[in-house]
Amino acid sequence: MTKNSFWNSYGSSILLLLGLAAGGFLGIVLGERAHVLRAPGMLFLNLVFVLVVPLVFCSVAHSLIVLRRSGLIGRVLGTALGVFLFMSLVTGVFSFAFMAAWNPFTGVDGAGLAAAGGAVGEGMDPGDALVSAFTVNDFPLLLSREHLLPLILFAALFGLAVALLGRKAAGMEKLIAEGEAVVMKMVELVMKLAPLGIGCYFADTVGTLGGQIVGDYLEIFLVVSVATALCYLVFLSLYALFCRIPLGRFWKEMITPSATAVGTCSSAACMPACMAAARNLGVSGNIVEGVIPLGTNLHKDGSIVTSMAKVLFALYFFGHAPQGLGPVALAILLAMLESVVVGAIPVGGMTGELLICAVLGLDPSFAAALLIISTICDIPATLLNVAGNLVAPLLVQRLTPQEHEAPC
Repeated sequence: MTKNSFWNSYGSSILLLLGLAAGGFLGIVLGERAHVLRAPGMLFLNLVFVLVVPLVFCSVAHSLIVLRRSGLIGRVLGTALGVFLFMSLVTGVFSFAFMAAWNPFTGVDGAGLAAAGGAVGEGMDPGDALVSAFTVNDFPLLLSREHLLPLILFAALFGLAVALLGRKAAGMEKLIAEGEAVVMKMVELVMKLAPLGIGCYFADTVGTLGGQIVGDYLEIFLVVSVATALCYLVFLSLYALFCRIPLGRFWKEMITPSATAVGTCSSAACMPACMAAARNLGVSGNIVEGVIPLGTNLHKDGSIVTSMAKVLFALYFFGHAPQGLGPVALAILLAMLESVVVGAIPVGGMTGELLICAVLGLDPSFAAALLIISTICDIPATLLNVAGNLVAPLLVQRLTPQEHEAPC
C-alpha cells in the first residue's frame, strides 16, 4: 500500500483519533474548565444536524429506486432480504448476549443523568410509543432530525413510487440521485472539521465526567473486537458449511476481501473483491451482481455489533439498563436498524448515532459521544460487514437453486 492510498483509507480516522486523544488530554488536565471548549464542539454538531434530513431522504429514496430496478425479482429478492434479516438477527442476538456476559457499560451507569440534556423516556403507553416512533401527524414534522424513523418510511415510500412510475418520473429520479451526490459531498466537507469539533466536545465530556470515561471507551473497543472476531470466525464458517463449501476454499477466497476491508475501511470499496470471490466460489452472475451491491447498503453485520455497543452505552449512561424481553428486543432491533442507516463509507457522518438519540429520546448532542465508539471500532466493523456481504450471496444461491445455472 502506497503512502497516498494509506492516507486516503485511514487519514480521516487517524485525524479523528488524534482529535479525540487531544480532547481527552485537555479534559483531564483542565477538568471543568474544559467546558469552554463545548461551544466549538456544538458548532460542528449543528453543521452535521442540518444535513441529516436531506441526507436521509435522498439516500433512502434513491436506494428504493435502485432496489426496484436491480433485476433481483421474485423469489431471489425475497430470499436475499430474508438472508439479510436472518444474518442480522443472529448477529444482533449474539452481540447482546455477549455484551451482557462481558459487560463494559456498568462503569457508566447513571453517569450522565445530570450531565446531559436528555434521557430515555418513561411512562408512555407502548401503543402510543410505537405510533410516535414511526409516524408524525403533519408533514413539516418530517423535516426534523428528531423524527428520523417517520422520515425513513416516507422516503422509502417516495422512492418506491418514483420507481413504479418509470419514465413518467425520470426527472424526479435524476433529481434524487443528484441530490444524494450533492448532500454526500457536503457531508464529506463538514466531516473534515470532525477532528476539531469532536475533540472539543470530548474534552468537555471528559472534563465533566472525569478520565474514567476514557477507560470505558477502551474496554468497549476490546469487547466489540472480540465479539466481531467470534462472529467472523465461527458464524461465517457455519454459513460456509451450510452452503457445502469446504472451509479451506472458503477462507482462501475470504483473504482478499478481508484485506481490502482492513486496508480501506470502506464496504463500498470492497464490492469488486467480494464479487470476484463470490464468483470463484461458484455463485451465479445474476445473484452476485444483485445481492452484493444491495447488501453493501442494507446488510452490515459488523455495524450491528458496534451499534449494539452504542445502544447499550446510551442506555447504561442514562441509568436504563435493558431488563425484560421488551427492552432487550428494542435494543436488538434498534442496533439492526441503525446499522442499515450507517453509510458504506469510512466515518460517513452521524446519521446512525442521531437515529439512536431520536428513538431513545436523547439530546441530539449525545450523538457525538456515540460517534467515538463508531470511530474506534471502524476497522473490525468494516471487516465483518464485508465478510458477511460475501457470505450472503452464497446463502441466497443455496436457498434458491432453481434460479441459477450452477449449484452452490
